Amino acid sequence: MSETPRHDDPFAVAQQQFDMVAERLHLDDGMRQILRWPCRELTTTFPVIMDDGSTRVFTGYRVQHNLARGPAKGGIRYSPQVTLNEVRALAMWMTWKCAVVNIPFGGAKGGVCCDPKALSRKELERLTRRFTTEISILIGPTSDIPAPDMYTDAQVMAWIMDTYSMHKGYSVPGVVTGKPLSVGGSHGRREATGRGCFFTIANAMRHLGLDLTQATAVVQGFGNAGSVVARLLAEAGCKVVAVSDSQGGIYNPRGLPVAEVLACKQDKGSVVDFPEGERLSNAELLELPCTILVPAALENQLTAANAPRVRARLVVEAANGPTTPEADAIFEERGILVVPDILANAGGVTVSYFEWVQNLQEFRWKEEQVNRQLKEIMDESFAHVLAIATREKVSLRLAAYMLGVGRVVQATNDRGIYP
Repeated sequence: MSETPRHDDPFAVAQQQFDMVAERLHLDDGMRQILRWPCRELTTTFPVIMDDGSTRVFTGYRVQHNLARGPAKGGIRYSPQVTLNEVRALAMWMTWKCAVVNIPFGGAKGGVCCDPKALSRKELERLTRRFTTEISILIGPTSDIPAPDMYTDAQVMAWIMDTYSMHKGYSVPGVVTGKPLSVGGSHGRREATGRGCFFTIANAMRHLGLDLTQATAVVQGFGNAGSVVARLLAEAGCKVVAVSDSQGGIYNPRGLPVAEVLACKQDKGSVVDFPEGERLSNAELLELPCTILVPAALENQLTAANAPRVRARLVVEAANGPTTPEADAIFEERGILVVPDILANAGGVTVSYFEWVQNLQEFRWKEEQVNRQLKEIMDESFAHVLAIATREKVSLRLAAYMLGVGRVVQATNDRGIYP
């Protein structure tokens, strides 16, 4: 069942990353086959009535990679680029991510191939409710708990929760996380991915002996994760010199007023409309001189083609899968420290876990408690990964995989194979 890895196929990249750690952990062939492939996949094609009365058919996916450590957990994304292999890769990364931060979930992911920017609010709601109905055979508060991802948000989660609850006949807030506060969401959830990434950056900078207040940062992607990372870095005294979104980026070596850039994006739709910066492409942004580079957009942004020209001292992956294995090898050779996605962006799923616990307990935590426990988990997880990297003389990525995969292997062995 092996495949030749391709950097443009995220699932091939995910499998290649797993194969490397499987060798390091000396896993037997049976365990490799269990963990190398998703345990359950659902592909659905479903009709949606559009505002003009016509009917369009969309394709969606829900993939559960592994359930050894608990219910499946993972976001749902809406994007024209959604493919089954992308969702498979994201589900696998979720398995390792949950294990790295030691929360009791397995990995899952979902997606619908669509252009959400071309859909009206009512069309988006009808698509969401129909897709929820299609995947309702898998999701549930004790089986598979979706969350927001690319181009989905708290409103989409509320529609999913309401649809699932209508089918059950009673309210089930624990079926999703990332909901509005009014229907069981958690304080601190919206900023959790970016905040957790910021905690990781602070830990990595301390490890390198570098001062955040003397550093410069470049953030590719100015959505929920990237904008929060940029804001928190700026508030900590770091000079954010460039940011970007899907339409391009802006660069100012003297530093950008992040709060004003965010206001511009919210008002006009893109950071490129901010007047106090040189416009540049996303590809050019990745090669700017900086201390910290935060890829917070899509997969496969840092490859063998551009890795030799990256001029950052530290790369922290707020996005899932932005660095190919070939680029990883180049960065390691060049002495550029990479903090992998399964550690760096685990803040979102960590606070999703807090939200799920609050829903099960029917008890709400204060935001201070959420943020304090998030920092504790992110700091502890970074320390564990760094200790493995130091002891085994490996990269942080391989160390994170050794920790995450090792925990899933332990759970699989402890549970045994049914029947």
